[in-house]
Amino acid sequence: MRAEIADRNGIVAVSRKRAAAFARLVAPLSPAGLLIGTAFLVASFTPSLIPRTPTMQGVLGGTAFAAGYAIGVFLRWLWEYLELPPSRGRTPWRVKRALYWLCVLVALWALWRAPHWQNHVRAALRMPAEEGADSFTVAAAALVAFGAWLALTRVLRAMAVVFSLSLAKVLPRRVASVLGVSAVLVFVIVLSNSIVLRIALQVIDSSFRQADALIPPDTAPPIGALQTGGPQSLIAWENLGRMGRRFVSSAPTATDIGALAGAPARTPLRVYAGLPSADSAQARAQLALEELKRVGGFARGALVIITPTGTGWVDPAGIEAIEYLRRGDVASVAMQYSYLSSPFSLLIEPEYGEESSQALFEAIYGYWRTLPREARPRLYLHGLSLGALNSERSLELFDVLGDPPQGALWSGPPFAARQWRRMTHTRNPGSPAWLPQFRDGRFVRFMNQDGSPVPTDAPWGPMRVMYLQYASDAITFFDHRDLFSAPDWLHPRGPDVAPQMRWYPVVSTMQLVLDMMLADDAPMGFGHVFAPSHYVAAWRQVAGIDNWSEADLARLSRTLDARRAAEIARDEDEGGG
Repeated sequence: MRAEIADRNGIVAVSRKRAAAFARLVAPLSPAGLLIGTAFLVASFTPSLIPRTPTMQGVLGGTAFAAGYAIGVFLRWLWEYLELPPSRGRTPWRVKRALYWLCVLVALWALWRAPHWQNHVRAALRMPAEEGADSFTVAAAALVAFGAWLALTRVLRAMAVVFSLSLAKVLPRRVASVLGVSAVLVFVIVLSNSIVLRIALQVIDSSFRQADALIPPDTAPPIGALQTGGPQSLIAWENLGRMGRRFVSSAPTATDIGALAGAPARTPLRVYAGLPSADSAQARAQLALEELKRVGGFARGALVIITPTGTGWVDPAGIEAIEYLRRGDVASVAMQYSYLSSPFSLLIEPEYGEESSQALFEAIYGYWRTLPREARPRLYLHGLSLGALNSERSLELFDVLGDPPQGALWSGPPFAARQWRRMTHTRNPGSPAWLPQFRDGRFVRFMNQDGSPVPTDAPWGPMRVMYLQYASDAITFFDHRDLFSAPDWLHPRGPDVAPQMRWYPVVSTMQLVLDMMLADDAPMGFGHVFAPSHYVAAWRQVAGIDNWSEADLARLSRTLDARRAAEIARDEDEGGG
């Protein structure tokens, strides 16, 4: 009888615990969580690198509030678990009510200040201030984001409690608790990786692949004999991909270049191999080499090996600068390695870009070095963002020391670029992280909107490497290790970083993650949008071009900047429509 009563009491106790677990789904908010969450919310509204839209600001604020709330709840639990005084007892209602009102007032103050803080960022990027404040959208987005995170964590917590109580029937209570939490974590990871992520990747890959194959009705294949995709090309027009067709068809003509250069010019050669053109990176690289030989690329004065971004996009500002500076006496070759945008490509298939870039460089460089030195073109490498990372990886210095290419221009290198990071960390003492000086500047130099700290007349070595980067570009300067310590690039800070920006543990890293997502929306010459005039200055140093007058260079820079700004505005209008 006593055993039956004990079993019945045990069942009732377990049932009550399970009911309590589900009751926590609608439990009041923790005062400790609210305090830290509100502090995180306020910090998330302060300036970072890129201005935010009201919706993005709200999502960031709600997510930051959720992170702070979780930390507060965990610290409260840890305090009670360690039985620190006072470890028990309920917080009086009047104290809770005072805390709630304090958090509400502080949050309202942050909402009121948020537009002012964002205008500091806009001023650093030379953007006009915004007078109107859409605080309602910010607040609504923040509440939705926090509510979603809170609901998700409470559901997962209830699942962990249920699992733990079930295991507690046969295991010690603490062991059951650990296993219950672990089971939920494993469930979430497996569900995310095996189901949700797989379906999402299939949808993303399919959509990008269809977009890449789309040929606008007003885009006709070229008819010139020396144009890739033309009637005599080794690579069919439909196999170039969307970005390849744009790259090939947008090359300036000899007339365009001559009008700005004030001298006779040639039409530059552009070769591109899209993903559909061959089944493997090595086959596409060989096809690109044969096409480059067919059009006479090795007879030009300069040859640029370009590694595009994830979708296969080549920044027109980067290649046009050297085409104009050399008055069209340039050939360039690029090869697509992914349908995905750079962030997806970097996360999902990082090895593809490196393999493709290496295959193209080995094919072009291998043939180039067989040519007589006095008859072959000057060889350069170029890439933007993920293209810079993969182009950097393709260049094994020990393999080319005996006969190196003449140089490389890498713009907006992402934080994962190994060589860039190593040279930044070992920079000369006293030089800022956002514009380092590396040794005597004979091999590598860094430049931003204002040029390079190394004098232009300083001697170069046999190979010239230039990194073009902006201090306001989170794609370059993000580092997860800055989660709990201030980054070097804030002390001192660059000219395009708001003086009011401050570092906050955890929150600043969340801000920079959003800044990476918004970096391509920055005005030209800031963030991750590189201005043609800065490319002109960079290519002049890398390629050693000194046959332009200062007046002609200024006119070239102004004209290319104006054209690129108009193109960006047109693309934004078409995207918005």
